[in-house]
Amino acid sequence: MKRFAIIGVAGYVAPRHLKAIRDVGGELVAAMDKSDSVGVLDQYFPDAAFFTEFERFERYLAKLKQEGRGIDYFVVCTPNYLHDSHCRFGMRMGADVICEKPLVLNPHNLEGLQKVEEETGKKVFTILQLRLHPELIQLKARIDAAPETFHEVNLQYITPRGKWYQYSWKGDVSKSGGLATNIGIHLFDLLTWLFGNVIDLRKDIDLPQKMSGELQLAKAKVKWFLSTDKADVPVGINGSFRSLVIDGVSLQFDEYFETLHHRAYAEIMSGKGFQVDEMVTSLEICSALR
Repeated sequence: MKRFAIIGVAGYVAPRHLKAIRDVGGELVAAMDKSDSVGVLDQYFPDAAFFTEFERFERYLAKLKQEGRGIDYFVVCTPNYLHDSHCRFGMRMGADVICEKPLVLNPHNLEGLQKVEEETGKKVFTILQLRLHPELIQLKARIDAAPETFHEVNLQYITPRGKWYQYSWKGDVSKSGGLATNIGIHLFDLLTWLFGNVIDLRKDIDLPQKMSGELQLAKAKVKWFLSTDKADVPVGINGSFRSLVIDGVSLQFDEYFETLHHRAYAEIMSGKGFQVDEMVTSLEICSALR
């Protein structure tokens, strides 16, 4: 049984990781968050040691390592600007790291992670779950089968957030990277995975709650729109709205979202998974948009 520790367990995305750890048969031995609102642990790993102070968390993990009971995987779900520091910590604890997007805020910081990978022999994996979506895998196969075809693409992703969002670290560009980095990065990764490298990009709207622009890719011209404003959700839709239209044909990919983190963990456990190099292109897009 693989042994896990997680940092950032009180956050929005942590329950997906807890469920994935359980579903792949892992054991969570320790968790840390500055907030003690972590009742979600009761659903998955009520016996995990829990810490609100990093120093005590570090001491506990170091003791386990010294006793030969160290962790196999260190999961990072903290605010974006802390990811690279926590990834380095996990590797130096003797663990491979599973980190939520984005691995870092600036592309050049990826080199620092790769140096620690070389020093420790450990790896950093990230969650690019849309690449594991069954319908999107089929779509990529169709696109790759006709490499000379150029596509017209329209992507909209609207995920309403309350007033709290702008007052949290997510609304602070220096900590989250802004809307494009915090929410759009998966979509930019998906687009370049499907349609190739970036030729050009532009930004049309750049507001705290919404952004839009155009990407010229090797095999597509993409108009994109991101929003956390509930006023942008189409009438009759409850919750988030995702729309991917390719050459006038709408692709529905709302299914499978609840299983994608499990799929990502299963890939990592089997010796696969998405590593540092996979993040370069989408991070470059987000950095350029900033």
